[in-house]
Amino acid sequence: MATVKTNAMRILDAKKIAYEVLTYDNKDGKIDGVSVAAKVGKKPHEVYKTLVTQGASKELFVFVIPVEEELDLKKCANLAGEKKVEMIPVKDIQKWTGYIRGGCSPVGMKKEYKTFLDESSQELQTIVVSGGKIGVQIVVSPQSLKDVSDAVFADLTKRMC
Repeated sequence: MATVKTNAMRILDAKKIAYEVLTYDNKDGKIDGVSVAAKVGKKPHEVYKTLVTQGASKELFVFVIPVEEELDLKKCANLAGEKKVEMIPVKDIQKWTGYIRGGCSPVGMKKEYKTFLDESSQELQTIVVSGGKIGVQIVVSPQSLKDVSDAVFADLTKRMC
């Protein structure tokens, strides 16, 4: 299936960053990360979701974590230098990022936001993130993603006991 270049892909191309495109059928409406991992033939720990938060200062922050994990808002607020951070409302995702829920890529948002990439990604050769459109995923090395999004590796998730 031919894929139209997304903004994320154009940026990766411009910076000469190697990536692979994976596409999946979303007619069933299942666009959650675990479903997407199964559809693209990857294990859930290899597929990362992009979460956008807003701090008490009204500044936005982007966190990229494995799809099965849960964002630790307290850790994230501390990393961002905020009293607290909260997820932005789904209705505001497109306004702030240019992307829609289920197609929000950490690459190519409307503005460059401070971005954090879960440190677990460093254990993998490649990770899978949204390509900027529902049905399109990008396989990229964690270091390349860190470089292109000027991200910081950090511990972002709640540890399941």
